[in-house]
Amino acid sequence: MAAIPFVLVIGAVAWQLALAGYALWVTSHAARVAARADAVGRDVEAAARSALPGGLQEGLLVQRLEGGGVRVRVRMPLFAYRWPGPVTMAATSSLGRAER
Repeated sequence: MAAIPFVLVIGAVAWQLALAGYALWVTSHAARVAARADAVGRDVEAAARSALPGGLQEGLLVQRLEGGGVRVRVRMPLFAYRWPGPVTMAATSSLGRAER
């Protein structure tokens, strides 16, 4: 009976780690989508936003980097996508720019 709180804490930590990993994975996907949009002259923020689940779109920051790269930052969710945490995670992608 005394082990129940310990098991619950371990479960919560495991869930948070899984959620953080998934959030980082979709953030890197959004960076690649935004880099493709940048390479063809489209709106990078709209492209990144379209690649993220709704809960990660709050606090989204997209930066164009010199040389055609794009950095996407999101706030890491705490236990659920509805609770954005104080920690941000970022992913960068670059495909170069197409001649316009």
